[in-house]
Amino acid sequence: MASHKIPGTQLTSAQETHQSGTSSQTQTGNPELEARKRALNEVFGLLKLSYHNQFNSAFQDVQTLNHAKRLWLESLSGFTPEQILAGAKRAIKQCEYLPTVHRMLQLCAEGEGGLPEVRAAYREACNAPSPKANQKWSHPAVYHAGRAADWFFLANNPESSAFPVFAAHYKKICERLMAGEQLPAPEQVQLEHNQGKPLSKSENAKKLAELRAQLKI
Repeated sequence: MASHKIPGTQLTSAQETHQSGTSSQTQTGNPELEARKRALNEVFGLLKLSYHNQFNSAFQDVQTLNHAKRLWLESLSGFTPEQILAGAKRAIKQCEYLPTVHRMLQLCAEGEGGLPEVRAAYREACNAPSPKANQKWSHPAVYHAGRAADWFFLANNPESSAFPVFAAHYKKICERLMAGEQLPAPEQVQLEHNQGKPLSKSENAKKLAELRAQLKI
């Protein structure tokens, strides 16, 4: 995708330098940092195009704009350039108003499907059949929160007891996502392909009798 080079939105090394006489110590030559700067330049260009009046009202002069860029660069440091650009595109689609840093953190962390609201996440976790890891989750955070809360606990306790536990885990996981942590995908359980030789009628009857004896039925 071509960069949107909007006048007044370019983040330069000189603009990032604090007025302390230590410009030689600025973080130049770091490929990841430079890629994130380029992504933020493009993000601010997209935001200026999409929220023109709000953007100009929020960043009325170059100094304010440069301060904002430094803040965003630091705040979004846990995310890749691709995640930052994706977050900005979600903002344009979802947000009526110019996103704050906090909203951008959420948008960068969401992923394609978005993070479901906590009550919806709880219901998804409770209703998912086993094996849990093999289900199609709206977001990996739901699976990890359910696993942390303990599937057996969620299934065998009323919502009044189970929901607060799930919600606490879900909140912590969402905070980790907003800090830029990448959640691993659930490790799917490999189902047994070789089912073996079917039991004969007599073997089946014997097995059933053994189970009934064990269960005392």
